[in-house]
Amino acid sequence: MNSIYWIVILVILIFIEIITLGLTTIWFAGGALAAFILSLFFDSLLAEIVIFLVVSLLLLYFTRPVILKYFNPKRTKTNYEGVIGKEALVIVPIDNVKATGQVVVDGQEWSAKTADGSRIEKDAKVIVQGITGVKLVVSPKKEEAAE
Repeated sequence: MNSIYWIVILVILIFIEIITLGLTTIWFAGGALAAFILSLFFDSLLAEIVIFLVVSLLLLYFTRPVILKYFNPKRTKTNYEGVIGKEALVIVPIDNVKATGQVVVDGQEWSAKTADGSRIEKDAKVIVQGITGVKLVVSPKKEEAAE
């Protein structure tokens, strides 16, 4: 009987999951449970291994995205691409040479640099052109450029 081995594997996988809380081994613990149940009725190691793999992979594929979406409290949704095209206010003068500059967009502060390398003073309005790394790439707003 392979039942004892499957219980040991199940306990080890659950223990690893409890320690890491990474939602990585829980799916294989489900597969080990299915293999354990099968081992109570049939004594076929090959069938148990196949059930272990199939159930583990099915659980991983179908339930992991749902679990991560609804039960991962550390996950914060960010829509960084939503700021592209928006107007921002310069709160720290932008100077690419000195690597300084900050803007506020939708109440959030961002580091910023200019698209063309020009310097933009505090309180100027700019338009977000894109994002490079963690910095917004901005250009002067048309009214500001005309002044």
